[in-house]
Amino acid sequence: MRTASFKDLCTGCPLRERCIKAKAGRILTIRPHHDLQTAARRQAATDPDWQADYRRWRPSVERAVAWLVQHGNRRLRYRGTIKNDTWLHTRAAALDLRRLINLGLTHTGRTWTLAPAST
Repeated sequence: MRTASFKDLCTGCPLRERCIKAKAGRILTIRPHHDLQTAARRQAATDPDWQADYRRWRPSVERAVAWLVQHGNRRLRYRGTIKNDTWLHTRAAALDLRRLINLGLTHTGRTWTLAPAST
């Protein structure tokens, strides 16, 4: 990890108010994965295949996250990893079941059937 400290250089800078309020001036931290992130951002901005995949998958991922956190579920309810992991898996299973029912899942006798996709 590398750092760059600007200390006194920030004092006379005309953009100081928009940049930083710390008395010690601006301190930038360059983390070990900085170069990897830069390459990924460059790919995201220039690669048409990456952009097509992003446009294809982002709406469904955003929708799934929105379903997961709705009704005050943005914060964890329990103390401890095991209880929260169990809660998350139960919530995800309930959302999956609700989605399948909305797609036409029915129970007849001893079998579950999913309605064929409409064309």
